Amino acid sequence: MAKVSIRALNKKYDNGFHAVKDVDLEIRDKEFLVLVGPSGCGKTTTLRMVAGLEEITSGEILIGDRVVNELPPMDRDIAMVFQNYALYPHKTVFDNMAFGLQMRRYSQDEVKKRVREAAEILGIEVLLERKPRQLSGGQRQRVAVGRAIVRHPQVFLFDEPLSNLDAKLRVQMRVELKRLHERLETTAIYVTHDQVEAMTLGTRVVVMKDGRVQQIGEPLELYGRPANKFVAGFIGSPAMNFVEVAISGSGEALWAEAAGLRIRVPQEMSTRVRSQSGQRLTLGVRPEAVRIANGVDDYSFATAVDVLEPLGNEILLNFRAGGVPMVARVDPGVRVKAHDNIRLALDPERLHFFDAKTETAI
Repeated sequence: MAKVSIRALNKKYDNGFHAVKDVDLEIRDKEFLVLVGPSGCGKTTTLRMVAGLEEITSGEILIGDRVVNELPPMDRDIAMVFQNYALYPHKTVFDNMAFGLQMRRYSQDEVKKRVREAAEILGIEVLLERKPRQLSGGQRQRVAVGRAIVRHPQVFLFDEPLSNLDAKLRVQMRVELKRLHERLETTAIYVTHDQVEAMTLGTRVVVMKDGRVQQIGEPLELYGRPANKFVAGFIGSPAMNFVEVAISGSGEALWAEAAGLRIRVPQEMSTRVRSQSGQRLTLGVRPEAVRIANGVDDYSFATAVDVLEPLGNEILLNFRAGGVPMVARVDPGVRVKAHDNIRLALDPERLHFFDAKTETAI
């Protein structure tokens, strides 16, 4: 396997659209790196430039210690798994998996050995004589992954490989891909728009927006210490609640205030927030950091339930605070009904503040 270095990578199209802007990444040997972001953020374009399927406007890509900017895809020693599987419909599973090796003139014995090893790893030995039309979506995806495995490449590239599968199968394939990575110890770059996939699969996760990298980190680092409002809102489901607040107070007590909401700024945050006194900030709190209040304190407020979403293992309470809709994730044993007047409390250790203009975390 090998590390991948991406340095000052840019992609501009002839119409002037700047799709990827100064991306710098170091993908470590045997790492599973996930690029995540909304449609149009530049993640797939970045992956395609690594693969050699998209021309680079400026910057440098190294696989191992070799600059590959000018190398065609077949000489980069990479294997790519696409969203649409890209299987030959007239070939059997065996022939689909073997095709790349046969094109590189491997011996027949070596081809058989590699295909059967990959089929065993993926649990598709009994499917080798079938054709793609006889397979389910999950089986086709395994064949596409197997076709990549037989190559023994330095780097695996995955372009939203699970997006065509139903929800249950996506969960199953996520687990299988994670096991596969641990077994093969490969360097992998994986593109998805699904933040759950990113969090569950990635050794590290790269969050992108408008062609730029917003933050790079381990999944729990992105969740607990987002660099800006975009990352905070993108990572986590349901999304983080945001409300614009004014900072007031003097001495030791600082308060974040909005319509119907007055929350004390936690002591450990007050030093950072104090310089913003008299200014407006954005308060962020995740739904799981909102609970039913036991009484009146500096972190509780009164509100009314708009809508309940009972999900079995939890209840999502939709309510309004500070004039904006918000969501709380509470225990399923909580007995509340729509339109009930309730008192909620925020976990002071899990509050986030963002600059209202730059949206960077404070």
